[in-house]
This record gives sequence, structure tokens and C-alpha cells, in this order.
Amino acid sequence: MKDAGESESPRIVTHGRAEIGFALRDGVTRLKHLYQHEPLRVLFPGVPAGDVPVAALVTTSGGLVGGDRIEIAATVAAGARARIAPQAAEKIYRSLGPPVVVDIAFDVGPGAWLEYLPLETILFDGARLDRICRLNLAGDARAMAGEILVFGRQARGEVMTTGAVRDALSVRRDGRLIWADAFDPRGDLGPLDHPAGLGGARALATLIYAGDDAAALVDPVRDLQAEFPVPDGQAGTSAIGPVLVARWIGRDVLAMRRAYANVWQQLRVRAAGLPPVLPRHWHV
Repeated sequence: MKDAGESESPRIVTHGRAEIGFALRDGVTRLKHLYQHEPLRVLFPGVPAGDVPVAALVTTSGGLVGGDRIEIAATVAAGARARIAPQAAEKIYRSLGPPVVVDIAFDVGPGAWLEYLPLETILFDGARLDRICRLNLAGDARAMAGEILVFGRQARGEVMTTGAVRDALSVRRDGRLIWADAFDPRGDLGPLDHPAGLGGARALATLIYAGDDAAALVDPVRDLQAEFPVPDGQAGTSAIGPVLVARWIGRDVLAMRRAYANVWQQLRVRAAGLPPVLPRHWHV
């Protein structure tokens, strides 16, 4: 038994990091650099002929708790093409103290293509998350990236009523900031149910595409959103300079995921001439 004055042992926090580098060699995109530190692991599943290599991120701890830190840094060198995708939905548990910190940085060289395709981030009631994703593009590099936030465990009937969520994304081209956005509710999350907030939605999804043809792709993406609507939800797309932004809100996470996947598949065809397929783990 503990002595009366003995304090509880501090919880062991995790600090995982993954570094991934792809480069073009002999006309083929190949892995050039890899570093991984638990609880982050990187796997390289097979892909269909004609598609880009995939780096699948795995968090072996089974979820993240306040104080944990995850860092993901990836480089796609000039002319190379690659996709980075978490293997499973991420769970952010309740925290009474510091937030979970997720720091993501992507550097994409001239003529290169990068996709960062997420599965859901499930926020438990009382979760605290501080996540930032930075896209650094050089020259005519192009990229697609996104996030899906789920507020509470739907299968348990849970609704996230309190907590803190800072989800920020920025895009720079040749060092110049061309787009930035942050979703940052804190404390009592009841106001999110207001029509000026999320209108009672239990999930929020964002997809961005950065490329000089962004404006020309707005109407096709809107058509795809209309073709696969989210029940009792809303969707919209706009372009800010060379950045296309598509968003969805709704209560039905599975329907939103399907709508999101449909746009992603078709957009990679139109923007990069790639097959309209997702990594196999997306369908698990």
C-alpha cells in the first residue's frame, strides 16, 4: 500500500514521430528516408498498377490522451508522387489537463504531388486536441489534404459537450502564405448546435486541393457533393486563389465518409490523372 504522503506516479506520455521522404529515381517514386518512433509506425501496403505509393500511419497506442504528442513530417521531392494516410480512425480521449498535440508538416517539391487522406478523428467528451497541418509547396507542386472530426462516440450515443479543439491548416507556396484556416471551439461546446455554428451536426469534414486549376474544379466538386448528399447535412465548395476548399457537416458519419471519399476519388482523377481508388484500409 502507498504511504499517506506518497503521490500517484505520473502518467507516461507518448511522443511519437514519423519522418517519410519520397524521391523520384529512374522515373519511379521511391522511398528515400524513413524514421519512426513509437507509438507511430509506418507501413507500405501494395497499390494498384498506375497508382502512387502509400505510406500508412499506425498509432500503436490505440488512442491519444492529454499530454501526448505526435509529429509527422513528410517530404515529396521534385517530380515524385505519394499518398500518406492514417491506417485507422484516431481516438482522442478525455483530458483534465494538457491537450493532445499533433504537428504535421509536408514539404512538396516542384512538379510533385502529395495526398494526405485521413480517416476520422473521434473526440471523446472532454477531449482536448491541438492539431496543425502545414503544407509547404514549391513551384508548381500540388497537394490534397483534409481532416474529418467526429464529436463524440456515436455508437455509444455520446455527444461531445465540453473540451477544446484547435484544428488548423495552412498552405504556403514558395514560402508565401496563400491560405490558412482554424477551427477552434473551447469549453462549453453547446453553442456549436446553434444555426450559426454546426447546427446540431456531429461531424465536420474538410478537404482542400492546392493547385493553379483550383477555381476550375469548384463546379465539378459541387456537382459531386450534390450527387452524394449527407442526410440532414450540408456541403459546400469554394476557391480562394489557388486553393479549393470543400466542406461537409452532418450527423451521419458513415454517409459523410462516403460522400467525402467519392469527391476525393474523383478529384484525384481530374487533378492528377490518378485512378479513382482509395487505400484498402479505408474500406475496413
